[in-house]
Amino acid sequence: MHFTLKLEDGSTAESSRNSGKPALFRLGDGSLSQGLERELLGLHAGDKKTFTLLPEDAFGTPSPDLIQYFSRREFIDAGEPEIGAIMLFTAMDGSEMPGVIREISGDSITVDFNHPLAGHTLHFDIDVLEIDPALES
Repeated sequence: MHFTLKLEDGSTAESSRNSGKPALFRLGDGSLSQGLERELLGLHAGDKKTFTLLPEDAFGTPSPDLIQYFSRREFIDAGEPEIGAIMLFTAMDGSEMPGVIREISGDSITVDFNHPLAGHTLHFDIDVLEIDPALES
């Protein structure tokens, strides 16, 4: 499937058309939001669809619990962070989580672990290129 994902202001957040490589995914594997899966369910090869998802149906609303504060000392090995930079952080279970540097003030660095598109209404333009019958169930 090719897709273009636009924000409320009409700017393109992501598009598979830029690379010329279609996006591949499997419905029901948990990689897509339920709202997005509902819009894609029942589409066939050759179908085109344009739709809008509210934040709660896409990446959710930003959670203040996912904003964390770190001491600048914790970044010594990584170098001086820049506002807007996306950095990988290691969670307690050993998994890696991306976080966006939101603010640097004195010795405090604010990191946002919300999905970058959380809180945004998203506009999709979809072209279904192919459906693998072996993956349908």
